[in-house]
Amino acid sequence: MAPPPSQLECATARSGEGVEAALTELEAVLGYPFARSELLVHALTHRSLANERAAAPGSLSAAAQQDSSLADSSLAQSDHLPNETGDNERLEFLGDAVLGLAVAEALFAAHPEWQEGELTRVRAQLVSRKHVAEVAQAIGLGRHLRLSRGEDRSGLRSKTTVLSNTMEAVMGALFLDGGLQPVRVFVRNHVLGVAVEQLAEELRSGAALGNFKSALQEFLQSARAGTPIYIVKGESGPDHRKRFLVEARLKPMEGSATQPLARGKGSTKKLAEQDAARRAMELLNSGAVRIGAAGIVVGGAEVFDGLSGEESATE
Repeated sequence: MAPPPSQLECATARSGEGVEAALTELEAVLGYPFARSELLVHALTHRSLANERAAAPGSLSAAAQQDSSLADSSLAQSDHLPNETGDNERLEFLGDAVLGLAVAEALFAAHPEWQEGELTRVRAQLVSRKHVAEVAQAIGLGRHLRLSRGEDRSGLRSKTTVLSNTMEAVMGALFLDGGLQPVRVFVRNHVLGVAVEQLAEELRSGAALGNFKSALQEFLQSARAGTPIYIVKGESGPDHRKRFLVEARLKPMEGSATQPLARGKGSTKKLAEQDAARRAMELLNSGAVRIGAAGIVVGGAEVFDGLSGEESATE
């Protein structure tokens, strides 16, 4: 069975007004209304669709022809974009640089105590393909991608590389339409957020950046206590603003029942797992939670209450 078309393609098949509605929804998530919506359409266009159209322009579907009308004379006359059949790779190139600048500026302003090496390490994590793809996933960007039918069937819409590249292209489109300010706002709300707090904590703790889960696993294994596992305890919010609550638990070496260590929250399951691992490491390093022969020994009932009754993802 063929996969469903993207939200933008569905809207295109209905009417020009439907396209506007789909773009408006994405603009709301981005926090910026485009003056030139063709820039956003272009940023969402994968090369597979551009190649498909270039190879067989006479066989375009009615939906595709209507979609092309979004990028008419105003797009063709743009100094930045060649024509409506082009892909988003030039915008991706620009967006990569713009995203790096916006992240660097935000870190520079927010952390005057960090030296060049610390700023560089944190920026590298925040603009990494993995993190940028997680941001794209968190805002539901994948369902807006414009792909060829063949690539859509292959599952390209959810691939890390494609999500990351498209997110960068959207950053390029934001910059061309509104300058650096809308990029700054998006970076502050979606790229930094909880992630930069976690990275800052890792710098303070001396852990390898972005690797609290590995640090927790090494800690537990060195103590011969077992291995950590992660369980999703709840999720909330609309698709473009999901929040996950994950619990880190100890699975003892001897096969006893798992026991809770800490809970964490994040806009993706992976970020929530990292947050849970970070909190577990804080408790273990502070001595609030100790690993004894019988399993987890908690230093105080109030701490245990905090572990088992932390805030839920629905708050």
